[in-house]
Amino acid sequence: MSRLLQSYLQYARGEVPGSAWALLRPLSWLTGELSSARDWMYRHGVKRSMEAPLPVISVGNLTTGGTNKTPFVEYLAKHMVRQGLVCGVVSRGYGGVSRTPLVFRNGRAKRSAVGDEPLLLSNKLKEVVVAVSPDRFVGTEYLARCGCDVAVADDCFQHRRLDRDCDIVLVDATCPFGNGQLLPGGILREKISAISRAHLIVLSKVDQVTDGQLMEIERKLAQYVPLSRVFRSRLRIAQWGNFESGRLAPSDFYPKDKKLAAFSAIGNPHSFLMTLQQAGVRVISSAQFKDHHRFTPSDLNRIAANALRAGACGLTCTEKDTYNLPSGWKPPLPLWVPQVETALEDEDRFWSYLTDCLKPQLVVASNGHGEDAIGAVVAKKLKARLPDAQVVAFPVVGMGSSYRAAGISVVPPPAVTPSGGVVKYRFRDLIGDIRAGLFGHIRAQISCWRKLRYALRTPVCVGDSYMLLHALWGQGRSPLFVATAKTVHISGHMKIERWLYRRNTRMIWTRDDATRQELAENGGSVRFAGNPIMDLAEQVPSMPSLWENGRRILVLPGSRDRAYRDLPLLLDALELVARKAPVSAVLVVASTISTQRLVRAASGWHFDETGSVPSLRKNGLTVKVFSGEVSQAARGAEVLLGLAGTANQICAGLGIPVVSVDEKGKRVQKKLLAGSEILVPKSPVALSDVVLGLLDDPQSMEKMAQIGRSRLGSSGMADDLVNWAAEHLGWERRCRVWRSLQEKREETAKDVGENQ
Repeated sequence: MSRLLQSYLQYARGEVPGSAWALLRPLSWLTGELSSARDWMYRHGVKRSMEAPLPVISVGNLTTGGTNKTPFVEYLAKHMVRQGLVCGVVSRGYGGVSRTPLVFRNGRAKRSAVGDEPLLLSNKLKEVVVAVSPDRFVGTEYLARCGCDVAVADDCFQHRRLDRDCDIVLVDATCPFGNGQLLPGGILREKISAISRAHLIVLSKVDQVTDGQLMEIERKLAQYVPLSRVFRSRLRIAQWGNFESGRLAPSDFYPKDKKLAAFSAIGNPHSFLMTLQQAGVRVISSAQFKDHHRFTPSDLNRIAANALRAGACGLTCTEKDTYNLPSGWKPPLPLWVPQVETALEDEDRFWSYLTDCLKPQLVVASNGHGEDAIGAVVAKKLKARLPDAQVVAFPVVGMGSSYRAAGISVVPPPAVTPSGGVVKYRFRDLIGDIRAGLFGHIRAQISCWRKLRYALRTPVCVGDSYMLLHALWGQGRSPLFVATAKTVHISGHMKIERWLYRRNTRMIWTRDDATRQELAENGGSVRFAGNPIMDLAEQVPSMPSLWENGRRILVLPGSRDRAYRDLPLLLDALELVARKAPVSAVLVVASTISTQRLVRAASGWHFDETGSVPSLRKNGLTVKVFSGEVSQAARGAEVLLGLAGTANQICAGLGIPVVSVDEKGKRVQKKLLAGSEILVPKSPVALSDVVLGLLDDPQSMEKMAQIGRSRLGSSGMADDLVNWAAEHLGWERRCRVWRSLQEKREETAKDVGENQ
């Protein structure tokens, strides 16, 4: 190692208090700002993180080299194999020349192509597949295709494109943060605060420092992570090898009091010397080179000559260094190599915590009553397909009633606003929402996202572009997106929306095939597998007991606050219809609406709660008040008198003619429902006349039914999404890995309990 490089490293590692190298500090400041900007972009989705098709355990550090990452990767991989799992290792392959992914086993690769560390790992881990790829995400895809259950990613803490299930950061106890400066003025790759992203932190080389130094490092770490997530490790020499004829052979070498000349090209050569001294070796000379240095014959001749002059009986280097020796080189003295392994303190607690990290946590986010209902269907199917996963809901508006009714936990605080949460048509509604605390709701939700960051798998978003941006900002991970808000039958997507979807979604599910084609033309990953709205009607039993003799009319006042104002209009229209024809009516109350408050809005009607289904009564007319699913009641209806949104569409898709009022929102919906819906002026007389006219015209009703079924299509989206995510995102594989590790943990705990 040159004196200039040695001087620089002494300053960067904090071994000398002052140096001309301090002139690099402005560049270190710039590195810090660029690093912070990059971190911000990944946290908020400006730059994309991609979930691999199998669980990923990342091993990395904050500093440049020398933290014993390679032995720790080996330690993790061996444990996974002992648990009966097929493990793979993915590495950048530092020092290799290949720019395309390479996958190999049993060391069957060239050092020049893959680098020294991947080759070392492959030779030591015969049952493990090693993938070398500059793009670690692509490397994990290769490992998945090779049948691996889990991947250990070497030196991946800063490789943010690859999402990971567990981030392990190693901190060198002998030189934890160098001089505290970032590159090039120090050895830090990121600010120390970046360690807060880690799930687990392991202090390495703890046997080479004092207890006081360890406590000081842990005190520093406690500013960013709970100490319960901090562990200690050391290296121990498992055996010695003798390097001859270009390979390492087992040896019965006994190191105590042997005079050896050491050489190395690793990140922390001083630590290597301490390991030798702790083993009893008398190091009489040493030579250090830059990490990953490929030795030349000239280098080795000089090392050997110095060793002979000093009276050494042999040479020694690290196992990694043997992969950087020139082909065909024969050492003039015996070359003994310590083969090290990681010894981790408190292993049971470490593996218990890591196993918990690998348990898949899935979130379904949505922004609207109809979107919540679709999200609840997806969440239920996820729980059924992946029972070992934890599934939670993140409704952006309302109380999340659909999720709660489906038994899905709701994580953010409720966000109830006068407009129902989505302002589309009236500016005054936005003002009302702001006065009701809209911005406070958004801040609370973003705070909730932040607490869940680095714990969740790819979010599933149901709704519009606002919902997509909400999840991106909160999680920074490209979500799965169910695009319920728009269809080409209404207006299609704006150019900026198509750009947003193409760039920031992992996969999109549309409401119809025409919309799929529209988005696919823009280059996005898009699927159509059925209308998500019709998934709400799937496998819902009909309720024949709801209907009595008479013309069967379904009444839907909607799911927002205006339902309380609009109900009298619908009831008045029903009364007019009942004067000319016998009527059997069912009023469906949305889960977001208070039945008691709705009943109070029905002025002049008597609310009877004595029957199996409560009802409103007036002048001989009975309207049953049903609080179940819309599709349960709709299957027996002849005509819908409705002011709802999603619920109107469900009914049209089930072949029920829709009669609604002529207003801005419904005119937009009319573009989708086309001839399956009739819009009339907002008056009881107009509504009743159209309903009576339809009931007297079976041919028109059948035509409207056919149009509704055609425009809305069939169900199937939820099943397709769950199946796609289980396979392509590896959620099913993640559950299998977690279950395997969990069962082993339970067996161990049982054995310990029986032995006590």
